[in-house]
Amino acid sequence: MTRIVAGRFGGRALAVPPKGTRPTSERVREALFSRLDHLGVVRGAVVIDGYAGSGALGLEAASRGARKVVLIEKNAKAAAVCRQNVRSLGLGAQVEVVAADVAAYFATAPLTGGADLILLDPPYDIPTQTLEAVVSAAAAWLAPDGVLVVERAARGQAPTWPESLEELPAKKYGDTQVHFLQPRLPESGAEPR
Repeated sequence: MTRIVAGRFGGRALAVPPKGTRPTSERVREALFSRLDHLGVVRGAVVIDGYAGSGALGLEAASRGARKVVLIEKNAKAAAVCRQNVRSLGLGAQVEVVAADVAAYFATAPLTGGADLILLDPPYDIPTQTLEAVVSAAAAWLAPDGVLVVERAARGQAPTWPESLEELPAKKYGDTQVHFLQPRLPESGAEPR
């Protein structure tokens, strides 16, 4: 059973799609959001949860005080489960479910002001080049002080990140590796953009 770990809806159960998704474990979500809370990027944030599955990551962010959450899921059955979870928590005004391919979503014009937090938890078998292209496109959506999180199998090869992002120390939780990326600051002496 998948539950929200903490915040306003801590302990509430979430429905999960019957197959085709790999929900992030509660232990990993707890550690991930502890780090994100420490970085100060959850409360009041605009959050995009790509490859949402059940919506557990985005709904965890909403529970912990995110202002607006967008759940992106291309699988119709999983998107329906996301909508069910949003309804059961009464978060319809705060959480939007978009039934779309993540790459296609990020190929559109970015949100005004950008996203404070982008969570990408793709299937572990997604080709590295595909993930790298999605991360590169998502980087354009990130607010200047935002954080982009990528969850991957710990045993896999780490993708190459775009030049516009710098990686904070990654964290390994069992079979899961979580990468934390931020927009690269201009080099000292360079004119700020």
